[in-house]
Amino acid sequence: MGTLGEVGALIVNTLGSLYLLAILLRFLLQLARADFYNPFVQAIVKITNHPIKELRRVIPGMWGIDFATLIYAFIVHCVMITLLFIFLAGSFPPTGILVTWAAVGLLSYVINIFYVSLLISIVSSFIAPYSTHPILVLTRQLTEPVMAPFRKLLPPMGGLDFSPIFLILSIMIIKTVIIEPAGMSAALVLGY
Repeated sequence: MGTLGEVGALIVNTLGSLYLLAILLRFLLQLARADFYNPFVQAIVKITNHPIKELRRVIPGMWGIDFATLIYAFIVHCVMITLLFIFLAGSFPPTGILVTWAAVGLLSYVINIFYVSLLISIVSSFIAPYSTHPILVLTRQLTEPVMAPFRKLLPPMGGLDFSPIFLILSIMIIKTVIIEPAGMSAALVLGY
């Protein structure tokens, strides 16, 4: 589509990704039962609250999962993909591709959120292990439920925690098996 299409795609990708990050962080922090009074959480809630509050009237939560937030993230990602298709390919995406990419894309976002949070937790455990900075507290609250099953499997190792290694290995396996094959089809359809 030319330069104008690339600029539009850049704007949609940047702003849409940041907004989608806020929505998914809200969803994951709710699952992890993070501190709601944390200033960072309060900012995320304010940014995403109105549309999610409206969706909750129609879509109830069950089993402690806020399905309204998850469906809203899916809708936002579908809109992003459609706009990117229009800007880069000049047409609307086929429905099957749109739904597949949105689902795999959300999984990719969630995995990347856990990966970055895990790296922040690891580095902060060496630099500032007892820090009460709101973002560091949230990263610990976010990664703890995911690392807990690995800690149960591993025997105590003299104060060393190897659960992050197994979590990173699991993340890499999921990326290799699920996300990378879908990314290849995205490059083929958009002509990269």
